[in-house]
Amino acid sequence: MRILVVGDITGKPGRRILKETLPRLRRDNGVALVVANGENAAAGAGITVELAEEIFASGVDVITGGNHIWHQRGAFELLDGHDRILRPLNFPAGVPGRGATVVAAEGGGRVAVMNLQGRVFMAELDDPFRAARAEAERLSTETRLIVVDFHAEATSEKIAMGWHLDGHVTALVGTHTHVQTADERVLPEGTAYITDVGMTGPRDGVIGMDRHIILERFLTQLPARFEVAKGPAQLNAVLIEADEDTGRARSIVRVQEFESSHAD
Repeated sequence: MRILVVGDITGKPGRRILKETLPRLRRDNGVALVVANGENAAAGAGITVELAEEIFASGVDVITGGNHIWHQRGAFELLDGHDRILRPLNFPAGVPGRGATVVAAEGGGRVAVMNLQGRVFMAELDDPFRAARAEAERLSTETRLIVVDFHAEATSEKIAMGWHLDGHVTALVGTHTHVQTADERVLPEGTAYITDVGMTGPRDGVIGMDRHIILERFLTQLPARFEVAKGPAQLNAVLIEADEDTGRARSIVRVQEFESSHAD
C-alpha cells in the first residue's frame, strides 16, 4: 500500500497548491490514503469546518493537528464531530476530539493514523512516548498499518520517538517546523521515518509567514501580527510504501512540488 503524508497546510496558498497538485500525485503514484497536517489551514493558525471540507474535497483522507488546532472558533465542536480530524493524543484526558483513528483505504485495507505533540520547547502535555506506545498496541489489534504524525519542535525529540516506535508503527513523520529534512529512511525494525515532512504553503515567506513582518520582528524585537505570505506555493510530502500483511515500511521518498508563480 502507498500512503502519502502531506506537510503542514498553511493558509490559502497551501490549500491552493494542495487542490491543484494532490489529485495528480494520488493518481500517478497509486496512493491509497492521504494524511495531511491541517493545523495552519486558516490564515496560518487553526482550521474551520469549511476549510476542513475543502481539504477533504482536495483528496485528503485524514487531517492531523498540533498546537494551533484550537485557534479558530468552533474548534471544539469540529474535533468532537469528525473522526477524521485529529488533535494530539497526549492532551489531558477529557479534552475535545481524538488522537487516533482507523480508516478504510482506497482499494481495501485499513490504516490507523495517530497524532502526537512534543514537549521540548512546547506546552508540557502528557508524555507522548508512553502514550504513543500504548496507543500503538491498541491500534495493532485493528490493523498492522499505523502512521504517526509527531508534531514537535526539537529534532532530538523526533529522532528519539522514531527509535522508540521502530517496529511498532509503519511510519513516524515529523511536522511543525515547516522545513523538509533530508533524513528520510526506513529504520531497522521497519518504521519509515523523517524528522520533518515540511510545509505546504508559501515558498517565499519565513516558514509560511510574510518575510517583511518577520524580519521587522527580528530587527526590532517589537510585537507584530503575523500574516501568511503571498506568492508562489510549495507542496512538501513523503510517499511511503508499506506491506499490508506485516505493517513494515518498504520505502519512504520525499515529494516536492512548486508553483512557478502566482499573483495573489
